[in-house]
Amino acid sequence: MKRPVDDQTLQAILRRYWGFDSFRPVQEEIIRAVLAGRDTLALLPTGGGKSLTYQVPTLARDGLCIVVTPLIALMKDQVDRLHKLGIRAAAIHAGLSSRQIDVILDNCVYGDLKFLYVAPERLASEIFRARVGRMKVSLLAVDEAHCISQWGYDFRPAYLEIGTLRERLPDVPVLALTASATQRVTEDIMERLRFAEPHLLRGSFARPNLSFSVRRTEDKNGQLLRLVHNVAGSGIVYVRTREATEQIARLLRDEGETAAAYHGGMAHAERSLRQEEWIAGKTRIMVATNAFGMGIDKSDVRFVVHYAMCDSLESYYQEAGRAGRDGKRAYALLLVAPDDADRIVRRFEQEFPPLERVKEIYDKLCSYLQVAVGDGAESSYLFNIYDFCHREHLYEGSVLCAIKLLQLNGYLTLTDAREHPARILFTVGRDELYRLRLRRDELDPFIRVLLRLYNGVFTEFRPIDEQQIADWSGYTVERVRELLRRLWQLRVIRYIPANASPILYLNEERLPRADLYIAPDTYLRRKELTRERFEQMLRYASNETECRSEVIERYFGATESHPCGICDLCLARRRAAKQSDGDPALREAILDALTREPTDPHTLVARLGGPPEKAAEALQRMQATGELLLGEDGRLKIRRP
Repeated sequence: MKRPVDDQTLQAILRRYWGFDSFRPVQEEIIRAVLAGRDTLALLPTGGGKSLTYQVPTLARDGLCIVVTPLIALMKDQVDRLHKLGIRAAAIHAGLSSRQIDVILDNCVYGDLKFLYVAPERLASEIFRARVGRMKVSLLAVDEAHCISQWGYDFRPAYLEIGTLRERLPDVPVLALTASATQRVTEDIMERLRFAEPHLLRGSFARPNLSFSVRRTEDKNGQLLRLVHNVAGSGIVYVRTREATEQIARLLRDEGETAAAYHGGMAHAERSLRQEEWIAGKTRIMVATNAFGMGIDKSDVRFVVHYAMCDSLESYYQEAGRAGRDGKRAYALLLVAPDDADRIVRRFEQEFPPLERVKEIYDKLCSYLQVAVGDGAESSYLFNIYDFCHREHLYEGSVLCAIKLLQLNGYLTLTDAREHPARILFTVGRDELYRLRLRRDELDPFIRVLLRLYNGVFTEFRPIDEQQIADWSGYTVERVRELLRRLWQLRVIRYIPANASPILYLNEERLPRADLYIAPDTYLRRKELTRERFEQMLRYASNETECRSEVIERYFGATESHPCGICDLCLARRRAAKQSDGDPALREAILDALTREPTDPHTLVARLGGPPEKAAEALQRMQATGELLLGEDGRLKIRRP
């Protein structure tokens, strides 16, 4: 039986490694549930300290925590942070050689690691399945847990492997974490992760320092520049298209701002450089598609502007929530043009092509990958969706929708962009290679190293570790790459340098178009869900009466919410109330009374004296402007900033 962990131990871990004296709201409750062995789904907003909820309980007990996350950048960031704290951690993803993965898994088996971060696609690999049963696992943490739900806005079939993993770890509790999930999605998450019993802990989705605003305008550029010129600090501007990133970045530079464009069609090295310069403060404003932001830790972002509407409130809240993580005042601005609603409807129709069009895209996709009918089963291919759409003259939204439908029906799987190791395949036989080595003595020792380190290089592409080759050969990594390129030019090998690109897995052989079956209910379900999310986003943008923050909180299931006092609508009400406030003395009397103690409205009106109607109107006005809050106990209190 596991020994209980007392409060002093948890506080000591928190103070020793992170320097905090207390947990944030709900964090300790989540940690206690995990230590009690309860399967738990935790809904915590972006920047709400999710990582501590699995890191603290893991450090409080023996054993390893397996963390499933799709974000390679986040994996590396978390591992680096843990290493700096003196905590042993590693990550497994497609950017590692098989030998590196083997070493990491051995370290997990023999107890040399406390945290193993792993991409969901790796869970199905034989090497992982063979080792995980020998590990002493104390906790399974699932980040971005909404990805396991077909009702979620970002469903990823690879997450379904986690259910199978639970069968191999029957006594290990699971902690599922997400920053955005509706009630339907939370129920689906718990079912698919095979919770012993439903258990949901929800943090507050209120962001008291983040001012949400919507501007309906025909001059989006003017509104954008007004905010940029009046709010100091760094920011993000989200746009829909790659072309728009360049156009808006150019506009900002012409206005004297340091701004850079960022989108998924850029080379990996260029994206990384622009991201690093923005994080370091060398670039003030990043103009980006939604390819930017996941896993980025920059706490001092002062504003996030959405130049165009998101597809859902989930994605809007997550992207806007990248502002103000340091707790200081920040701004989230949504710009809406008069014709934006019509554009969303048109985009919706484009993103749900007829089923025959989906089949046509499947055919074009297989031809693009050079896969013949009857071939390609269980094969993987580097896939550049931007190049594919450009060559085939296809709308990216239609292609993404088709790929998701094909994923849901089991035909293929598209992974996120991630780092892939260099790979080689010898294109000459051993005899010819021997003659070549005699003629070119300078390559002889290098080829010997390659053959000593890697088996199977004559029959298939094999991942290689260029640093490992450098260590064995005595060359620098750059020299290793030069020699590999020389062998490639001599047509001795085929060499694919390390790169970052999505991978497309064909789960089964290419079928003739007539044999491809897309379940109509799958198609209709995705269309219905997407339509619901579009409509919720439109309602948020058109709302002119209710606090922006309250709308968002209620969408994510909050049963109690209060006006934020700082969104555009709350501020407008406050200004209107002040202009119509005919009795400042009454307001001061109310504030004076509530400063002493919270009081129910009826008692307060009686104490104030004078006409009760006038006092009641003043109380209603002060609640509407966010000055006063009505608590669950029915008593009024002053809202503290």
